[in-house]
Amino acid sequence: MRKLIPIIVLLSIVSCKKSEATATPKVDSTKIIDSINAVRTKINDSILSSRAYKNLEGTHILTHDMISGNGKISFTKIAQDQYKISGGNKSGSNFVKIEGTARMTSPKNLKFDGTITQSISDYDNGKLDVRKGKKNFSTKDGGKTFKLYESVNNAGFGDKIIIKIQ
Repeated sequence: MRKLIPIIVLLSIVSCKKSEATATPKVDSTKIIDSINAVRTKINDSILSSRAYKNLEGTHILTHDMISGNGKISFTKIAQDQYKISGGNKSGSNFVKIEGTARMTSPKNLKFDGTITQSISDYDNGKLDVRKGKKNFSTKDGGKTFKLYESVNNAGFGDKIIIKIQ
């Protein structure tokens, strides 16, 4: 019996032969990375689009409290929530002109960077007033109208410049 056990063990070792390696298809790692990147891009785009504020692109109404009638101001989209702004309002010798860029920073704030030029006959005998730099337009009615927050002009008078979104 003692001689039989080593023979059985030896036969079992010899009879066990290695089977051929299973053929696994080679996977191209660049295809996997590209597919992962495509999914990530899709997810990032959906997140960015959900964070976007109200689209202001188009032509809207520009009013000034010292100028009768309504002017026009156009918003052209140049990036997400960023616009190129151009427009004005004129009545007789009184006018206001706005040129620059604006970016929505919240549902209530429109940050403007550019030039506001105006001439109002009641202010300093119509002297040309030019304001350059960053200004803030804010809304209290859910984005239907945006009013210039820093409203004091160079002559020391408060202006009521309002953009009415159509």
